[in-house]
Amino acid sequence: MPAWRRNPVTVRQQAGGALDSARPALVVGALGVVFGDIGTSPIYTLQTVFSPGDPHPVPVSADNVFGVVSLVFWSVMIIVTVTYVLLAMRADNDGEGGIMALITLLRRWKGQRAALILAGLGIFGASLFFGDSMITPAISVLSAVEGLKVVEPSLEDLVVPITAAIIVVLFLVQRRGTAAVGRVFGPVMILWFLTVAVCGISGITRHPAILKALSPTYALGFLGGHFGTAFFALAAVVLAVTGAEALYADMGHFGRRAITRAWLLLVFPACVLSYLGQGALILDDPATISSPFFLLGPGWSRLPIVLLATAATVIASQAVITGAYSVASQAAQLGYLPRLRIVHTSESTVGQIYVPWVNWLLMVSVLTLVFAFRSSAALAFAFGMAVTGTITITTLLFFFIARKKWHPPWWLLVVGGGLLLIVDLLFVAANLTKLLHGAWLPLLIGLTAFTIMITWQRGRAIVTAERERHEGSLREFVDDLRAQRQSLRQVPGTAVFLNRGKETAPLALRANVEHNHVRHEHVVILSIDTEPVPRIADGERTVVDELGYADDGITHVSARFGYMETPDVPGALRLLDPARTEGGLAIDDASYFLSKIELRRGAEPTMAPWRKRLFIATSYITADAAEYFRLPGDRTVIIGSHIEI
Repeated sequence: MPAWRRNPVTVRQQAGGALDSARPALVVGALGVVFGDIGTSPIYTLQTVFSPGDPHPVPVSADNVFGVVSLVFWSVMIIVTVTYVLLAMRADNDGEGGIMALITLLRRWKGQRAALILAGLGIFGASLFFGDSMITPAISVLSAVEGLKVVEPSLEDLVVPITAAIIVVLFLVQRRGTAAVGRVFGPVMILWFLTVAVCGISGITRHPAILKALSPTYALGFLGGHFGTAFFALAAVVLAVTGAEALYADMGHFGRRAITRAWLLLVFPACVLSYLGQGALILDDPATISSPFFLLGPGWSRLPIVLLATAATVIASQAVITGAYSVASQAAQLGYLPRLRIVHTSESTVGQIYVPWVNWLLMVSVLTLVFAFRSSAALAFAFGMAVTGTITITTLLFFFIARKKWHPPWWLLVVGGGLLLIVDLLFVAANLTKLLHGAWLPLLIGLTAFTIMITWQRGRAIVTAERERHEGSLREFVDDLRAQRQSLRQVPGTAVFLNRGKETAPLALRANVEHNHVRHEHVVILSIDTEPVPRIADGERTVVDELGYADDGITHVSARFGYMETPDVPGALRLLDPARTEGGLAIDDASYFLSKIELRRGAEPTMAPWRKRLFIATSYITADAAEYFRLPGDRTVIIGSHIEI
């Protein structure tokens, strides 16, 4: 068994001491990146629950207010604190979290039908996250800017244009990276949560009896005694847990302990105080349901709170946008999306990336949502579907992995998992009632992304099989080269041929020999393997195979990368020990050869015709291989070929 499988060594583990000494800084950083989405939910959650524009509005009454606030509190407690913070964050992939990490864990149990089905379900959950990435910036920034209507009603017509302008600027600055802005994210969010908490306390003082809503009896009584009203209310209550996936997905950047501390010590108490304060305000004055969050503060503070809320929602949007970059990058590494152009925006932080294609797609989508829905209340009907779908799938995947990894008794899995899934499925069912009012949108986005990903995976497998047929056996090809040694011209230097493995001969190498009748003095056949771990230590990066002959100058090198790394081919080759290779490899002067494949639709029934067209269309967004693998452009040669699918 390879050493990296027995004892995975990651950058994060190597720097464990540094993380411990910087824990307060990590907590502040987590506040700035992880909790933006869930931390801005109080702006619109209760407002949406009691909104008269809801197709199933909740009437304002004392019983309903106590029941809704209690439902919000216990939903956050069960879904965020129990499901994510206490349970899911323990199922990490060498420190990394999120639904893509769960998928890579599932892929380790190859051949098990249940694991394969759940991995497919996980891909659908990741697809729903793209819907979340489009809706979050739209609803978050809209809800904050709508506070201007509270400050000055005449500004209502400016809400959509201002929101659109903020979103355009937000996406335009993405290419510059988040490092510089990130330094102020934490302090801004600390100020935000303290403000939210203080405003909540001021609301509670108006009607202290609202504290009774912390008892689960009010939530259960509301569900049992007014099930029709409570069931429909769940579609809006779920807005309180939006961003729960971010706690899990960003675990690799900050660690489970820092995120847990930030959640339990500041974020959770501040949000709960805000919900209680808003509930007390509505009890005191039912007319405040139009904007209970902004009306909690005194009149003089409303404009500053609107500005602070706008900053907080921009931070929330930033977090989900960078999350979309990460998910798309990981999906490409795992073979569910084509190779995407990735720009690293930080020399010191490997996870800070910018994916131009995803960025512009998100910007157009978010702006379309803003102009189509025009209010946070209208978007709220669509938002919950993406959130509940991802949460339910995460819960399912976690309990399957928990059974495989820790082997708890079946009764504990059935009882614990069953209760949590009942809660999740209640939210899914409630959001399905909003299907015609916007909930179809994230489902459509999710289904579209899911179809693209599984089509790409299937098409990639077909192309790989067809390519292997064209390439032929590598061992036989090396034997033929040895037999032709006297007649084949040998030129000085090192040539690196990128290939998908070591079973077949690279098309570019075969073409060079068959058409040009030459080979280089030193030939490296390099294959890139993406492993189901986030990162690979440099000491385990490469494996060398002489391919049967120690004196022919032909070597196969396997370069391993984690699914969160962008392959750096020259960097990996520089790690090679000269004693392990056949002769001296002049990596700094080496020529790199790539095989460019042109895809054509064939007559064979390998896939449905529409899927073939989709696969070929998707291939056009594939990033330039030389740039993606960080090959020197002036020493890279591309040789073309075509394959029918």
